[in-house]
Amino acid sequence: MKKTSLVVTLPVLVLGGLLLSGCGMLRSHKAWETARQEAPLEIPPDLDTPPASDALVIPPPGANNPTAAGVTADVGGVGGTIADGFVLADSADNTYRRVGEVLGDVGEVTAKDDAAHTYTVNVTAAPATKRGFFSRLFHRDGKGDAATAGKAARQVQVSITASGDAASEVRAQGQAAAVARVVDTLKAKLGG
Repeated sequence: MKKTSLVVTLPVLVLGGLLLSGCGMLRSHKAWETARQEAPLEIPPDLDTPPASDALVIPPPGANNPTAAGVTADVGGVGGTIADGFVLADSADNTYRRVGEVLGDVGEVTAKDDAAHTYTVNVTAAPATKRGFFSRLFHRDGKGDAATAGKAARQVQVSITASGDAASEVRAQGQAAAVARVVDTLKAKLGG
């Protein structure tokens, strides 16, 4: 019985000693002792570095807000003013006529320029949705709810330009919600 415990205990002690020493006697120290630093990489002289001035530009508030049709509008430098558009497979003159017919459904056409193919439209906000329970409970006079927000008419400039031989580009510019409503309506009715 003593012989078996000695046979088991002795290898366990040797193995434990090797584990506690970190197996240092099994490693070779020559690899990092003889290592030296290499020369840095050289950049070819004809290789240009890209400009980094616009790398970390913070977009203005409200940039890249999707419209109801899922289109992301480009936000210009003026706060709250956006430009959005689409392309129709039709001539510029015919597209100008078709857009004029549809704009009467969106708002009041206040000005049009046949030579420049532009319309100016006053657009009112979309119809208000029914107020919820808590909105009716806490806002009895109607202040701060969807029924009063954005009731003023917003002016939108719609322009049609030729895009290639058999296509036209329709662009709308103005207040974000009004532009979204104009572009969504035009796309729905003209198939853009």
